[in-house]
Formats: sequence, C-alpha cells, structure tokens
Amino acid sequence: MHTIYLLTGTNIGDSKTNLQTAFDFIQQQIGKIIDASHVYKTEPWGNKDQQLFLNQVLKVETQLSPYQLLETILEIEKGMGRNRKVKYEPRIIDIDILFFDDEIIDENDLQIPHPLLHERRFTLVPLNEIATNLIHPKFKKTIAQLLNECTDSGIVEKL
Repeated sequence: MHTIYLLTGTNIGDSKTNLQTAFDFIQQQIGKIIDASHVYKTEPWGNKDQQLFLNQVLKVETQLSPYQLLETILEIEKGMGRNRKVKYEPRIIDIDILFFDDEIIDENDLQIPHPLLHERRFTLVPLNEIATNLIHPKFKKTIAQLLNECTDSGIVEKL
C-alpha cells in the first residue's frame, strides 16, 4: 500500500461540487482517503487574470503505481470536463500529485514530488494542515519549514 498526497483545485462552475465530485472519484478509483484538509479559497498562481480557486489536499492510500495513478487522474479530470489547452488556464478540476511515498521521479511526463509545491502557498497551507512534519524527500525539510520559507504572498483563506 502506498501513501500519496493529492492537491485538488477548481475555479470554473460550482467549485464546491467540483471538489466533492473529484473527492468521490478519487475514493472510488484511486484509493481510500485517510485525511483531508479544509477547503481553501486561493488566489490564482501563474495567471492572475482569472477567478479565485478552491483547493484541498487529500492523503490517500492506494495500490496504484505512480504511472497508474497519473493515468487515473487524467481520466478523472477528462471525465469531469477538463480540456488541457493552455498552462495555468481556468479549470473545472485539477488534480496534482504532490507526494508518492517518499519516491523521487523526474521524467518528462511525471515529476514527483510536485516540482513547484514548495513555491506555492495554495499547496503548502492545506498540506501543512494535515502533514506538518512530512519530510520532502528532495529538500529534506518538513512541510512546516517549506511553508515558513515560502516567498509566495498569494491569498489562501480557509472556508
């Protein structure tokens, strides 16, 4: 059994329903959700000219391999209506793999841990809520330390 952390996010349509739908699909197709952060209202990152997001971090137990996980996530996103066209565009759902056990994978189509998580408050704040002492396998720092060092000033408000 593997322990993974996922970030879900949405800023199109009924965002609360989108997060719940993603939560349900993750539980059905990926594995048992064993912890979940609160939902946060967050400022867009990378492209500020769009609506605020809702984000949530989930801790999940799965039997999938990293590549099976990626494939399943892409299927869930597509099934919910996500069309990937432009980077940092508004989206009905986005599911990012933050961690997969303590593995480090650096391939063109899969990077674990997520390569930008340490730069994003919208990721670190909810992650810190449920995994304060989790050690980033590449940086050898806790999530709390990464959040403390993060220079991102984006708005992250608990709903």
